[in-house]
Amino acid sequence: MPSYRVTLGVGLLLPGVDPAALLPAAADAARALTKVEAQDVAVVAGEARVVVRYLAGDDDGAARIGRRVAARARELAEVRRADVARRSGPRWVTVRGVG
Repeated sequence: MPSYRVTLGVGLLLPGVDPAALLPAAADAARALTKVEAQDVAVVAGEARVVVRYLAGDDDGAARIGRRVAARARELAEVRRADVARRSGPRWVTVRGVG
């Protein structure tokens, strides 16, 4: 089963949201549908990024999971972009933006 990741560019948290809650909530949204391989948060070029890596049978299924993760994250924070990529050898190939 291919490995995918959804990368969320995150802005401000919504009022009252604990910053430590965002990453687990995003990963749990994917975990409800598939196996989560990894989760991480980083700052790249001044932008906070949440990354959840997971398994999916195909690109459409991966995009569906990515949309679910993005929707859950939007309940907690401003999500400026969401992109899904598939692992292809040592590289990540963009599948599509999910919102």
